[in-house]
Amino acid sequence: MPSALARVFCFILLSSDLSFAQGIPRTSGETLSGKPIVLADAVRGRATLLVAAFSREGGTAAGDWMKAIHADPAFSRVSVFQIAMIAGAPGFIRGIITSGMKRGVSPADQDRFVVLTSDEQPWKDYFGVTVHGDPYIELLDAKGKVLWQGHGAATLLESKLRAALP
Repeated sequence: MPSALARVFCFILLSSDLSFAQGIPRTSGETLSGKPIVLADAVRGRATLLVAAFSREGGTAAGDWMKAIHADPAFSRVSVFQIAMIAGAPGFIRGIITSGMKRGVSPADQDRFVVLTSDEQPWKDYFGVTVHGDPYIELLDAKGKVLWQGHGAATLLESKLRAALP
């Protein structure tokens, strides 16, 4: 039989919200507007939709997702962040890649577009990346619980994501 202290410790662990601490990597990134950001902190306490890309092809398809999300008023109830992982690109090219992305994103959306240049594997593990060229989408509630996740084209999955909205 566990001690009283062990039972209290287990109760605290089971009843606390550890999803943020154990889920989203605590990687520091930068928005396209140049602001530092840690997504694990930015999404805390709000329903959030993450759209992540790990390749150029995935980035193009993530852009299609963002167009679909912006066109559908149902998504106005959640915060939306687009994530571009460019850790695999050589350091001297990252600025060129970021500049190109910035030209393609409206100034109003640049604070919600996060560029990550490190911790690629923890992010791939977090999203469960199996197809490098796909965008990965995840809907979180305000406590960090995953409500829906998927990868692939917006045209095929948007209705499933909309149905999962809080």
